[in-house]
Amino acid sequence: MINLCGADKEWVKETLEKAKNKIAFSTRQMGVRLPFTTIDGVYDDQYTTQKGWWTNGFYAGILWKMYNETKDNFYLETARGVQKLLDDAIFEFKELHHDVGFMWLLSSVADYRITGDEAAKQRGLLAASLLAARFNVKGGYLRAWNHNPGWSIIDSMMNVNLLYWGSENLDDKRFAAIANLHADKTAQCAVRCDGSVKHIIEYDTETGEEIQSHGGQGFGVGSSWTRGQAWAIYGFVLSYLHTGNISYLETAKKVAHYFIANITDDYIPVVDFRAPKEPVIKDSSAGVIAACGLIEIAKAVDENESGLYLEAAIKILRATAEKCADFTEENQQLLNYGTGAYHQEDSHHMSLIYGDYYFLEALIKLGGNDMLFW
Repeated sequence: MINLCGADKEWVKETLEKAKNKIAFSTRQMGVRLPFTTIDGVYDDQYTTQKGWWTNGFYAGILWKMYNETKDNFYLETARGVQKLLDDAIFEFKELHHDVGFMWLLSSVADYRITGDEAAKQRGLLAASLLAARFNVKGGYLRAWNHNPGWSIIDSMMNVNLLYWGSENLDDKRFAAIANLHADKTAQCAVRCDGSVKHIIEYDTETGEEIQSHGGQGFGVGSSWTRGQAWAIYGFVLSYLHTGNISYLETAKKVAHYFIANITDDYIPVVDFRAPKEPVIKDSSAGVIAACGLIEIAKAVDENESGLYLEAAIKILRATAEKCADFTEENQQLLNYGTGAYHQEDSHHMSLIYGDYYFLEALIKLGGNDMLFW
């Protein structure tokens, strides 16, 4: 349970209302599509280019969050239209990889959790089966992408939640076992002693031994990509919530301490904590993802400990609302200053649909709605 002071409670109420008003405007303009980023303030449609793109579930997640808040059938009907677009991605499953959790937890699984729709449940279970099939039995990890069978990435700590859900809904302990083995392996190899996180780990496919790490979307090998830090904070606390395994909570806390200690005074994370000071590249999405995880840690720990995590989350969200949010009806995006990758200049300081999603999710959490889509 989150206990906010009066000023924070009033700020959350006002900011959540502004966010919902903005999303009401944007989603009615957008209709059924698979958005990723905006071009001149208008969200694109990945359905025409990349049906299997990893972010294609986040718009549905926004719609289901809005439906759960408002009970307005527009959001339900639009979300189910988006889910039908995602059906094509399943049938063209060669493009799919570790990110099926992002795609179907926020679409079909959210639908089933809210409405009990059996067709949505079947979609979710199919996606869970696809993810389970990526498990390397000898190595003890979930394979990332499709080009290197030894690669595994920190992002998958968010995707394993599809396996926990699948295990419960199939009454099949194998799915949860795979999720736990992957989480154990990731905690051992991807999380450094100081709480910083590697993005990509390359394992020996026969032994599971770590061969090397890769810089991925951060600055380079040995650096600290902030969105990866955020995936770890939120992912490990979620594994704790699904299993009760205290080691996952302790791992989430360790990564959170590193994140809190390294975030700049403006509380908008740079894209990599260990990148050169110049140029300054921000990533608002890393902040709001981390905030979601910090809120869950605050709820999971003793009340005398929770303040550290809750205060950090609120500072991030307040700064994000002030410096990165667009509550106007001039553009469709809710957040600006997201960044996809450090070395990809055309991905710097852009709108990202998942930034919009996690900002909304964090505000809803603080507003008292504890329904977890993960």
